[in-house]
Amino acid sequence: QVQLVESGGGLVQAGGSLRLSCAASGRTASSHAMGWFRQAPGKEREFVAAISWSGISTYYADSVKGRFTISRHAAKNTVYLQMNSLKPDDTADYYCAAALNPSRLRSGEHDYWGQGTQVTVSS
Repeated sequence: QVQLVESGGGLVQAGGSLRLSCAASGRTASSHAMGWFRQAPGKEREFVAAISWSGISTYYADSVKGRFTISRHAAKNTVYLQMNSLKPDDTADYYCAAALNPSRLRSGEHDYWGQGTQVTVSS
């Protein structure tokens, strides 16, 4: 079992930055790929970013590429999502997820799921 706890959401003006954190715990947490999804009101959940268990490989949705950066601190079992140049369209609930490989995350699948953190970008 892997437990995921997100933090770092909040309200920010367009053009601003936020950093989300996801603390993972559990015996196999360090061997899972990690990622972020988001869901805006009235919209379907969408993949945002993923990182391999080693931290070497990263993947991004086209909508955030160049603005968001996913990273991983192995010793802390924590994954971060640095979000820069935020837009009102980035407003959503952001969820941390874990899976055995990044491909599952990129295809919208997950093995474990966090409780979510809200991000609101004002114009």
